Amino acid sequence: MKLITILFLCSRLLPSLAQEETTQEIDCNDEDVFQAVDAALKKYNAGNKTGNQFVLYRVTEGTKMVGSDTFYSFKYEIKEGNCPVQSGLTWQDCDYRDAEEAATGECTATVGKRGAKKFSVATQTCNITPGNGPVLTAQYTCLGCVHPIPPDSPELEPVLKHAVEHFNNHTKHSHLFALEEVKAAQRQVVGGMNFEITYSIVQTNCSKEQFQFLSPECKSLADGDFGECRDNAFVDIKQNVADFSQDCNIYPGEDLTQPLPEGCFGCPKSIPVDSPVLTEPLGHAIKKLNTENNHSFYFKIDTVKKATSQVVGGMRYFIDFIARETKCSKESNTELKEDCEVKSSGQSLSCSANVYMRPWENKVEPTVKCQVLEMMMRRPPGFSPFRSVQVQEAKEGTTRLAKTCEYKGRRSGPGAESAPGSEAKSSLLAQ
Repeated sequence: MKLITILFLCSRLLPSLAQEETTQEIDCNDEDVFQAVDAALKKYNAGNKTGNQFVLYRVTEGTKMVGSDTFYSFKYEIKEGNCPVQSGLTWQDCDYRDAEEAATGECTATVGKRGAKKFSVATQTCNITPGNGPVLTAQYTCLGCVHPIPPDSPELEPVLKHAVEHFNNHTKHSHLFALEEVKAAQRQVVGGMNFEITYSIVQTNCSKEQFQFLSPECKSLADGDFGECRDNAFVDIKQNVADFSQDCNIYPGEDLTQPLPEGCFGCPKSIPVDSPVLTEPLGHAIKKLNTENNHSFYFKIDTVKKATSQVVGGMRYFIDFIARETKCSKESNTELKEDCEVKSSGQSLSCSANVYMRPWENKVEPTVKCQVLEMMMRRPPGFSPFRSVQVQEAKEGTTRLAKTCEYKGRRSGPGAESAPGSEAKSSLLAQ
C-alpha cells in the first residue's frame, strides 16, 4: 500500500516539476533585463572605494529562467566612466571616459527577481582590463612633449614625498596621511621637468598631536579616511621641487558610520541629518557655495545625505548634501532668503562640505566641492534602454552573426567617447 501511495505521488509530482522551470533567451525589449543588469552593475560599483564608476556598454549573452522565482543569467561589458565612485551619482549619470584612458571589463552575473520590482544579485564575477598602460618615453622623439611614465618610476619618488608632506602640512585633518597608490603620471622636459601625477592617499594611525612627520610606526587604517589627489610639480635642474600645486578630494572612511567606543575624544562621530546642530555649519556651507559659484541664481540645500563631526581644537563638520537652484537671482537679491523657491527644472548639485568652526574666536573656515547632478529623463512607457543589432563575430576561423543588446540610455557630452557605431549596437544572446 505504501509503495502504491509513493508511486501515485511521484506520478503527480513529476509533471509539475517538468513544468516548474522554463529557460528563455533574454529579449532586449524586456524592461526587467535592464533592471537586472542595473542591480548587478550598481553592486559592482558599490564595492569600489576609489576610482571611477563603470558604465554599462552592452549585454552579450543571457538567459531567463522562469519558475517560482525568476533568474536572469547574463554576461555584460562595462567601460570606465567619468564619475568618481564617491560622487553620489549613479552610473546612468556618467559618460564614458576617453577610450585610451578608460578601463574596460566583462562581468558574469546571476540576478534573481522576487515580487514586482525586487532584484537581488546572487553571483557575480568581473574581469577588469586597465586602460592603456604606461608608455616608455624612449618611444617618443618629441623631447618637449608631454609623455606618460610608469607609476613606479623612481623619478617620481621625490615629487610624491613632497606631495604627501605638503598635504599633511596644509590640511586640518587630525591624522597624517600616507601614499596609497599612484594611478597615473606624465612628464615634460622644459629646462627641468614638469610632472602631473594622480594618486590616492589614506589616513594612518598617527595623529598630528603625537607625530610631526610620517614614521615607520604610521600604518594605514583600513577603514580610515582616504583621498584622491592630482598634483602638478616643476623640478628644476638641481632636482628641487621649485613649483607645486595640489588638488585633493578627501572622503570619510567606513568607520565614521560605525558606533564609536566610549570616551573616544577627537574621533569623528555621526550626526543625524536632521539634527539642529547642523543648522549653523550648513548655513556657512551654502553661503560659501553661492559665493564661489558663478551661477546667476542662488542655490539652497535640499537634502542632507550624511554628516559627521570631530573635535579638533574646535569643531569640524563633514557634510554631504544636495543643493538645488532657486528662483532668486543674485542680481535682484543680495543674499539667499528663506522664502526662495526651488526651480522645478533647475540645476542640482551633489556637494561635500568641510566646515571648521571655533566659535570663541569667531573663526569659520568652510570649503565646499560640488558636482553637477544631471537628472535622467523619465522614460516614456514602452521605452527600452537597449538596441538590438546583429554584429559579426570571428571565431575559430568562422564568421557568424551574434545578436547583442547595447545600452543606449547614456548621454553624450564634451570629451565623452561616442558609442561605437552611432547607429547603436546592443549585445545580448548569441544566436
